[in-house]
Amino acid sequence: QVQLVESGGGLVQAGGSLRLSCAASGSIRSINGMGWHRQAPGKQRELVATVTSGGVTNYADSVKGRFTISRDNTKNTVYLQMDSLKPEDTAVYYCKSIINWRDYWGQGTQVTVSS
Repeated sequence: QVQLVESGGGLVQAGGSLRLSCAASGSIRSINGMGWHRQAPGKQRELVATVTSGGVTNYADSVKGRFTISRDNTKNTVYLQMDSLKPEDTAVYYCKSIINWRDYWGQGTQVTVSS
C-alpha cells in the first residue's frame, strides 16, 4: 500500500509565501515523476509543476518565476515553495507521483490567498 501525505497549506496574504510538502510512504520500489496540481472552485484541475527523478522541472506559465518545485529522493518527498502568492493561486493543491509505475494522488491541501 502506497500513501501520499501532504502538508503546509493555509491562509496567507497576497505577496506572502507558503511551502507545501508531500511525503510518499509504503511499499515503494521506484518513484519517477512527482508533481503538484491544483483545483480552484468551479474550475478543472490543472498542472502546477513537475520534477523528474533526475531533477528536471516543468512549470505552468502562471507560476513560473514564483513557485519552485524540488524533491528529496532520500525522503521520498516533493516540495513546492510558493512565493509572491496571488489571490488567483487560491485552490486545493494535490500532490501526484508515479510510484511503482502507477499514478498516486494525495488528499489535497487548501491554499487560500487573501487580497
